[in-house]
Amino acid sequence: MSSLRNSIVLLFFILSTLTISTTAQSKPRSLILPLTKDRATNQILTRLDLGTPQVSRKFIVDVAGRQLWLDCYSGFSNSSSTYRLARCGSAACSVSKADCKSPCFLPPQPGCFNNSCTVLTRNPIRTTGGRSEVALDTVSLHSTSTSGARGGPRISIPNFIFACETVFGLDNLAAGVEGALGLSSERIGLPSQISTAFGGSLRREFALCLPSDSNFDGVLFFGAAPYVIANRVDYSTRFKYTRLVKNYERTASPNVPGAEIPAYFVRITSILVSESPIPINSSLLEFRRTGIGGSAISTVDPYTILDSSIYRSLVRAFESSETMKKVKKAAAVAPFVNCYEKKDLSIGRMGLEVPKISLVFESREVKWDLFGENSMVDVNDDVTCLGFVDGGSDTTSSIVVGAHQIQDNLVHFDLHSSRMGFTNSLLLEGVRCSLFHV
Repeated sequence: MSSLRNSIVLLFFILSTLTISTTAQSKPRSLILPLTKDRATNQILTRLDLGTPQVSRKFIVDVAGRQLWLDCYSGFSNSSSTYRLARCGSAACSVSKADCKSPCFLPPQPGCFNNSCTVLTRNPIRTTGGRSEVALDTVSLHSTSTSGARGGPRISIPNFIFACETVFGLDNLAAGVEGALGLSSERIGLPSQISTAFGGSLRREFALCLPSDSNFDGVLFFGAAPYVIANRVDYSTRFKYTRLVKNYERTASPNVPGAEIPAYFVRITSILVSESPIPINSSLLEFRRTGIGGSAISTVDPYTILDSSIYRSLVRAFESSETMKKVKKAAAVAPFVNCYEKKDLSIGRMGLEVPKISLVFESREVKWDLFGENSMVDVNDDVTCLGFVDGGSDTTSSIVVGAHQIQDNLVHFDLHSSRMGFTNSLLLEGVRCSLFHV
């Protein structure tokens, strides 16, 4: 009798486990990936389990990237039993807007498979690229727990579409990186593919919380809130929203329209230093029909890049403040031009106590405040630099908000409603992105 009772208990446990697994698989609250900051390059990286058997592979996180791509020279196509190429005319080729490739007369190998289709991919650091074969395989991510405060069961997604790159390589990417994780709004971007995999029950949106320290992980959420950091509150309740703007490739003439760019663009209307607007040629902030102007968001550029005239105006206002008048200048340290001796600055909860810089969107109420932790970069024990880069006078986007300014802020991309939300620094509440329990 005891043996029968034990068998019933064991059967109940197995069935309960299967039920929990099925429920998690069918309707996860959200999915998550860890985010790390590479010490040598400051690139934002993640790890994604891919293939069968699952192998954890390292990718650079590119918020403007069109899709996931992997360097297939590593032998990946031979190591995964669930890997397959997308064939000409298939749904995967159609969704990818891919072209059927020309015949290859060499023995089959990566880059040489007949009846397959290809898409354009690019190395986001070198900004070079080429045509890569469209492939499918299983990816695996953790879901969030019921409370949303930590990682939960692992979820597998079969037939995930990605690009198998064999052309331009991994030059200038951080050590160990095997490709790029693209977060664009296109149908083959991760947010859309993950949403589609669950029939739309997992919303087409994602949130980034970039780490400020290379020793600790941040987090990338796919799906709707709650976004709970440090077991405290749902920080999505703190979001201020601005509209996402469509933009197009740069052209020589406004009469020659360029293709739509899969990056995320926003309309910054002014920049404040200590709550006072700096002089800016307003035409630089507008999106022109040639694809020039406006503002973009980047996880690949480590620091915010400004058109030269905007950069000079920012520096003048910053150094004219009462705080900075007392600070001694130091020699420039590339890529920064304006550096200062740290001993002349106080340190507070929000980093070095320097003038606050604010990015203003549709109104003064929708502004992103940057305190010392996000506006300054320590280059050694004695010197700190203004963490903005002069992009020259021929920039395509007049402002490109980079990873250093984003770190320890929770930034939300709602693709369904075409808007971006942000919290301002979590340090205001004594929290960092690294406090999420992945």
